[in-house]
Order: sequence, then C-alpha cells, then structure tokens
Amino acid sequence: MASSLLATRQLSQALSRGSRVLLPMSARMLSTGQSAVNRATEDHEPKFLQAVGMFFDEAAKHSNASAETLKHIKSTDSVLSVTFPMEKDGKTVMIRGYRSQHSRHRLPCKGGIRFASEVDLQEVEALSALMTYKCAVVDVPFGGGKGGIMINPKDWTEAELERITRRFTMELCQKNFIGPGVDVPAPDVGTGPREMGWIADTYRNFNPQDVNGAACVTGKALSLGGVRGRTEATGLGVYYGIREFLSFPEVQKRIGHHGRIQDTTVIIQGFGNVGYWAAKFFESNGARVVGIIEHDAAAYNASGLNIEHLSQWRKENGSFRGFLDAKIIDSPMDLLEAECDVLIPAALERQIGLRNAHKIRAKLIGEAANGPVTPGADAVLRKNGIVIVPDLLLNAGGVCVSYFEWAKNLSHLRFGRMNKRWDERSKEQLLNLVEGNAGRPLSEVERRQMIHGAEEHELVYSGLEDTMIVACNETRQTSNAKNIDYRTAAMANSINKIAASLAGSGSIFTHA
Repeated sequence: MASSLLATRQLSQALSRGSRVLLPMSARMLSTGQSAVNRATEDHEPKFLQAVGMFFDEAAKHSNASAETLKHIKSTDSVLSVTFPMEKDGKTVMIRGYRSQHSRHRLPCKGGIRFASEVDLQEVEALSALMTYKCAVVDVPFGGGKGGIMINPKDWTEAELERITRRFTMELCQKNFIGPGVDVPAPDVGTGPREMGWIADTYRNFNPQDVNGAACVTGKALSLGGVRGRTEATGLGVYYGIREFLSFPEVQKRIGHHGRIQDTTVIIQGFGNVGYWAAKFFESNGARVVGIIEHDAAAYNASGLNIEHLSQWRKENGSFRGFLDAKIIDSPMDLLEAECDVLIPAALERQIGLRNAHKIRAKLIGEAANGPVTPGADAVLRKNGIVIVPDLLLNAGGVCVSYFEWAKNLSHLRFGRMNKRWDERSKEQLLNLVEGNAGRPLSEVERRQMIHGAEEHELVYSGLEDTMIVACNETRQTSNAKNIDYRTAAMANSINKIAASLAGSGSIFTHA
C-alpha cells in the first residue's frame, strides 16, 4: 500500500509540474491501469514501433514493391509536436501534444486522438503507421494518422479538458494538420464524441467558410453529424472478422473447430467500448462468452456470462467484484491463459509476449487491440498451432465506419433518406403480386418485415460486413497462395495496394 501511495504521489507531482518523468514500473502501471507486474513480455522484446516495423519488414519480402518504394512506404511523412500552457489550480502546466501523418498517398490522413499520460512521439508514429496499413487492407481511401495529448483525463475537469482540446485543435488548424481533405481525427483512448464535438466546433470557428467543415473529424454525436453505428463499429468488425475466419475450412481443420459461432467459447480481455460490443455481438449470435478480463479482476462463467448484467454491475460498482453470476478471479492475467476457442485481446498492446505465449490455450486469437502480441510471441503461438487474426485487419471496423461518416458529412445527406420509402413501395408492389398468386395474404407483422426499407444503421452494418468479408477473403487468398501467416498476408496486401497508389500517381520532385 505504501508503494502504491508513493507511486500515485509521484505521478501527481509530475503532472502538476507539466513534465514527464520516468517513474518506477509500479507507478507507470498504476497510471495506465495495468497490472503492477508485467507478466507478458521480456525486457529485450521490441517496443510497439519496433514491432510494427518488424512485421512490415517480414511482409515486404512477400510484396511486389521495390526497395525504394518500401523505404518510402515505411517512413513517416510529417510529425507535429506542440507544447502549450494550461492553468490548473492556480499553477501553469505545460501540455505536450502530437500529431503524426504517416502517409499521404491518399488524403485525408485518418486516425484517432488519444488522451493518456503515456502518450509519446514513438507511440503516435507507430499507431499512425498501423493506420496506413489498416486503411489499405480494408480499401478505405485514407492515409494513416494519429494524435495524442500527454495527460491523464481523469486528472482534469470537463471545463479544463475542453480548453485543452480546443487549444490543441487551434494548433492543428494553424499548422494545417486538420481539415476534411487534409487530416481527419477520430476518438481513441480517453476521448469520445464529446471531444470530437469540441474539435469540430473549434475548426468551424477557424474556418467559417468551409461548407464541409463537419467532415474535419469523425466519431461525433448524431446531433453534430455523426453516423448511426459508429459507437459499436470496431466491436462489430471484430465479430464479422472472426466469424469469417472460423468459416474457412483450412482454419477449422487447423484448430479443430466446427466453424459455427453457436457454442463457440470466447474470452475477451478489456471491457471498454470494443470489448463490450464484441462481447454483445458474440453473445447475441449464440457464442458463449465465458470470460471477461479487466485490469483489476476477471469474471468467468463456463456456461456463459450475461454481458449486459455484467456491464451494468461494473458501471454501478466500478469493478466485477461482488458479481454473483460469475467466478471472480483476482489475478486477471491468469484467465488469458484459460482454455477457449477464441481469445480476443481488446485492451492494450504487448499483452502476450515471450513470458506467457507458451501458456496460451486458445485455438484462435483475434487482435481487437493494437499490437497485443509481440513478434516473438507471434512466432511461438503459430508454432503451437494457434491461428492469429491480425489487428490491422480485425479492428478496422472503426476506421471503416469513420469513412462512412466522413462521406455522409461531405454529401450533407443521411444514408437512406433518398431511397428508403422508394424501396418500401417497390417491395410492397412485389409483395402484392406474390400474395395474389399464392392466394394467402400475409399478416401485418409479416408485411412490415418484408417491405421494411433500410435505416441508416442497417446500411452502415451492411457496408461494414461487406468490407470485412472482402478483406478477410483477400487475406486468406494471399496466405494460401504464398503459404504465409495471416498477419504477413494482410500486411503484404496492404503494401501492394499502397505501392500501386504511389506508382499510379507518380513522383514529383523525386527523380532527376
């Protein structure tokens, strides 16, 4: 307890000075909600940016791109680093913020803005690179971007967070790092629709003549131009992706699975937005979500957890502890190693490393988080016959639906508004003919179900499902054709698409 209080006091003092200090590991873990002991990775294992580079280099061997093009694709185009003062409790705190535009081969750049005390330039660059590859693999016409402000949002009031967000947006506006055709942020760790609304309003005040200004940011509230289905998009994309891979005969044979979602056992690490919605979609489609892992405790029920009841309990009590319909595990990382069909790390990076990879007993791992498996652990897991569905493919649902929101804002038109009633009338006419020939009228409920025109969220779901099906099958085809793992195949596909875009647009001021 004394060491925890000391770590918390050190963190508080560092934040009040507006500086970033290297605290003991226990203090840094407390600041990010991680376990006090890193049980997953060895000290020599690569950091996130290095890991992304290593995965890229492996995939590059199987791509069609030249060495010069690979060098271009891998490097970061632009990075903005800003520092500005903010008053808190009568003291001036210096706030550090970053925005990385990894690739502008397609515009705008796209990627979230996170508020977290562990944000640094290396992390932002790595995440922006991953966004480039992620957009390419699912055919979203954006370059990769990422941003972050080095604060713990829990340490600031709502009014203070608004001032910080608006000041950072002003810096982005002044440096031309935001705009519907330049760079479009989105929510990430520690941010949500509220912050996106502040960003959009600040941009509008700096650019009052931009009729497309609402498209400067995605993940907004519906009242500000958001799109229905964005909140659950990443979790739904995770469900669609795993469903597709389980349907592949070669995957079923490799892991000894029946290929159906029904009765598939699932364990999810992380119960934030992505983990919650992934659990909801698996549960509603017949899977048994037997375990949920959080930083302080895990909940397990072999018969399947009631996701809504568990979520409500945690909202009311702040923890899984005391929840009666599950076994509560005080060492949550232990559940990561439990037997199940599908394990979904949906929390932080580097959760499966060389220290615990050999203990994982899941048949398939779906990377809902960014970088949850280190390169060394990836090799161990594949050697043990575990199928890994990579992050750059599986968690692309968020950017896919952000693309839909951006397109909606540019068209100034809600999806379905122009054609919903027309579709319903066309279906009704067809249904009348069918009823006449069949000699049996349908009930009113049956008629409504048959003629129902698609609402916005249904069109969004449909577009996301199609995107994930196509991307998963492209990854499968490359994997089978080249006899490589799915991560390498997805990355190789991404590299080839980016290289084709660069070759098609040509190079200006590059060659003599």
